[in-house]
Amino acid sequence: MEASQIYILISIIVLLIIAILVFFIKKNRKQKSLTLLASLAFVFIIAGIIFGDSRLVGYSLIGIGVLLAIIDMVRKLKKK
Repeated sequence: MEASQIYILISIIVLLIIAILVFFIKKNRKQKSLTLLASLAFVFIIAGIIFGDSRLVGYSLIGIGVLLAIIDMVRKLKKK
């Protein structure tokens, strides 16, 4: 085996171990659903990554997503 194939194999094994650990750790916790604003922020960030070919459009969408996420965090902090 070449060195690059060994690195890929090690990476796959590590990712598999992490996925198994996350699966077992997540089982014991209660899941909190995303708020509407947080999910909208997530959509804008993903859209910014997808449409990142045009810098203006990509960065604008990511900026809107980050702004919505910050607004959501502030609203959650005010409720507590």
